[in-house]
Amino acid sequence: MAVLGDGLENGTVANLTGAQTYDNSPQEGMGPVKIPRVLIIAGSDSSGGAGIQADLKTVSALGAFGLTAITALTAQNTTGVYAVLEIEPEFVVRQIDACVSDIGCDAVKTGMLANAGIIEVVAASISEHRLRPLVVDPVMVAKSGAQLLRPDTIAALKAKLLPLATVVTPNLHEAGALVGHEIKTLEQMKDAARAIRELGPENVVVKGGHLEGIAADVLYDGRDFTEFRAERFETKNTHGTGCIFASAIAASLAHKRTVRESVAAAKDFVTAAIRGSLAIGKGHGPANPMAWVYQKVGLDH
Repeated sequence: MAVLGDGLENGTVANLTGAQTYDNSPQEGMGPVKIPRVLIIAGSDSSGGAGIQADLKTVSALGAFGLTAITALTAQNTTGVYAVLEIEPEFVVRQIDACVSDIGCDAVKTGMLANAGIIEVVAASISEHRLRPLVVDPVMVAKSGAQLLRPDTIAALKAKLLPLATVVTPNLHEAGALVGHEIKTLEQMKDAARAIRELGPENVVVKGGHLEGIAADVLYDGRDFTEFRAERFETKNTHGTGCIFASAIAASLAHKRTVRESVAAAKDFVTAAIRGSLAIGKGHGPANPMAWVYQKVGLDH
């Protein structure tokens, strides 16, 4: 692993699996550094543990530049979500247009989209601007159990957004909602991945963080299954893990890695974030996307 300024030669950016080379030499009319850009379309978490806040920390730690289009404001902390203010769909589009028309992006990640109106305009904007690759985290329920996606909008998610996705990353609950039945085993995860891929996404990662006994995720690309396993940690402080995982995939894709490489790197990254999770607040504390950076600079927590 490496962090910017930690022995890297000019022209490289930090990442989990090696250094991606960019042309950092000064060019007329341009700044000195080119960096992968990730557009994050998601909700804000006032406690900083999930949502846009966790997304930005993640892509920054992985050597990418994060841009944002806010879909909802939440008043939440480690114990729950206490209020949600959904942004007008037209304003969500204005944010996307402003980012893309000026700075551009190399990958897109969506998180909390709240309602069918937002889903529809986000999907239309992604299509209009031809934004690829797209990582869809189908956020439905917060760690505290609060609903973050209206139940009647799942149909819009399936019909409008999933067909555009390069990767979709449902957890067991979300995968169950998408296929219409509960998922409890590794084999059921694989069956769900097949069914979800039929909705249109190129790749499906069903996350098994809530499986009994193992911490395994399953990637299905339409031909092969790949399992990603990691150490399981006994901790309640896992707020934001879904956001971190999907954003880490998007950052790696922005670095021009393959989907399989990006999922593998994201699995390592979120595992480090859980290992270094923060016992703050009275409820579910956050996973820490800066954990591996802290380790490199000697600020272990």
